[in-house]
Amino acid sequence: MHIFPLLITILFTAFLLVACTTPTSAPPPVTLTIRYLALGDSYTIGESVPENERWPVQLRAKLQESGYQVELTVIARTGWTTDELWEGIEQTGVTPPYDLVSLLIGVNNQYRGRPLQEYREQFRFLVEKAIEYAGNEPKHVIVVSIPDWGVTPFAAGRGSERISAEIDAFNQVNREEAESAGCIYVDITPYSRTALSDRTLLASDGLHPSGKMYAGWVERILPAALEAVK
Repeated sequence: MHIFPLLITILFTAFLLVACTTPTSAPPPVTLTIRYLALGDSYTIGESVPENERWPVQLRAKLQESGYQVELTVIARTGWTTDELWEGIEQTGVTPPYDLVSLLIGVNNQYRGRPLQEYREQFRFLVEKAIEYAGNEPKHVIVVSIPDWGVTPFAAGRGSERISAEIDAFNQVNREEAESAGCIYVDITPYSRTALSDRTLLASDGLHPSGKMYAGWVERILPAALEAVK
């Protein structure tokens, strides 16, 4: 018998069987880097909460959980009105294009009693700039409604019902301008009003949202952000 050739054949066959059944490792996933510009006032800068609890920072974390690397730039300051936000943008400078731009501004226009028509004109300008920064892609711009500070302890004795009605009027304007321009609009105002019965949704200053409320905002904003950057 020719045992040696037979042994070689058996070993070669076994090698082929092992090679064919050994799973190959999957290629590593490709990580997409996106640039996110957040524009606003105290709500965007996260007055009275730690940095990691600001809603743009929480949104970045959620996007990163979805497989993106996010370069976040925030241009916002407590007390800013629409015109002051534009001044801040000019002073800070931007480097478009961005894959995602968010815009939340107007509460201080309402607080200072500024005219609604002035707000419309200045907000429209900011929406146009946001679209420009997003590479002229309106669907990469998310406009977030103004929360209702009329339900907070800070508003006690200041006319809570009047404040809420004015916030509604300002939000009607920013919704109209956002939708007219083709941007995504996310209405967080109804959720902000639940702070009337749940004070854990407010920061220690009794006025601004807590990290918990911002997390609720992010739940509502995240689907729009994922749609914008896909």
